Amino acid sequence: MGQTPVVARLLVVHHTPSPATQELLEAALSGARDPDANDGTVEVVVRPALTASVVDALEADGYLLATPANIGYISGALKHFFDTIYYPCLEATRRRPYAAWVHGNLDQSGALRAMESITTGLQWQPVAPVLTVTGAPTKGDLAAVRDLAATLAATLGSA
Repeated sequence: MGQTPVVARLLVVHHTPSPATQELLEAALSGARDPDANDGTVEVVVRPALTASVVDALEADGYLLATPANIGYISGALKHFFDTIYYPCLEATRRRPYAAWVHGNLDQSGALRAMESITTGLQWQPVAPVLTVTGAPTKGDLAAVRDLAATLAATLGSA
């Protein structure tokens, strides 16, 4: 009684093997669950990239994607997620909103291109440009990731 029903599902797919990427994930989850952005009408479902499934992707109304830049590309774990869901979800998930960030210690341009290419192929709609974070996350980086996730949650909540 009195609780707002959940009407949208945000799937957070992440590969966070380092303390820096874990810190960014925690900031993002804080933003996605912030009552100013999510009044309880958005369920936040969190899945490591290696366990996220086609069913998870089909049941979601939007996606938050997180990856380190590994050898100039998205992580193998996130690539595995995309390889698994791409064709089964191609038609059904078109035009769904997404947001993403890439963390790396050097150049993230290859990972950024891959993320944009794959999500363009899926015809997902970005709520903001893919965010890149270099090196140890600063307070500004954490705030930017938090804001990105909050924006996506608010977008889903208002749909």
